[in-house]
Amino acid sequence: MKDGIVYIVGAGPGDPKLITVYGLECIQKSDVIAYDRLVNPKLLDFAKKDAELVYCGKLPGKHHLIQEEINALLVEKAQEGKIVTRLKGGDPFVFGRGAEEAEILKNHGIAYEIVPGITAGIAAPAYAGIPVTHRDFATSFALVTGHGREEKGQDFLNWPALATGIDTVAFYMSVGNIAYIARKLIENGRKATTPVAVIEWGTTAQQRTITGPLDEIASIIEREGYHNPSMIVVGEVVNVREKIQWFEEQGLTFS
Repeated sequence: MKDGIVYIVGAGPGDPKLITVYGLECIQKSDVIAYDRLVNPKLLDFAKKDAELVYCGKLPGKHHLIQEEINALLVEKAQEGKIVTRLKGGDPFVFGRGAEEAEILKNHGIAYEIVPGITAGIAAPAYAGIPVTHRDFATSFALVTGHGREEKGQDFLNWPALATGIDTVAFYMSVGNIAYIARKLIENGRKATTPVAVIEWGTTAQQRTITGPLDEIASIIEREGYHNPSMIVVGEVVNVREKIQWFEEQGLTFS
């Protein structure tokens, strides 16, 4: 039996209309769709009626399938000659383990393609009226995982560079670690008054946004009850939101 193929597809940040044309085509033709927790379920409506849908969702400390099981699933289904879409929130190569899965497929001689998606670090701020670059405020931009903690020996971030060398920094999945992030940025030279935005469930009907200075944002998040999935954006571009916020003012009419 001829091996199948695996499409590692970025589903975008939440709004189902933000998936790419090619990503949607992969969903429509696949025999198997292995999808993550943050994939909008409306995208699965485009699957074939007889497609096998496999949930691969992950929460901190609670994985429906661990990564090794997902890898084995992709290999197994492709070796059965099936067309497989591995559907990931955002972009598969931005904190999505897409490269790890591609390497496993390569090692097994299985054909695969990478289909990029729109990442939340750009899309969520855009829907909140925040441009991550702006010729008056920001000519550099960084995407950063917010999970690292120095006290756990897991902090590999270059805090001096992030604090003073990058204009806009977008932190992923970092609500639970924001007090530490804010402290490290300030200790390494970022102004305590730097504006920060927190965007919860960006690009979806559940989106909400709060802003505040860097030295107060942790207490604001706690007071307002914000949780992941959220993007945290640090930089002067946050102030542009006052002029061009749009999505939340339109009524958030879809999910």
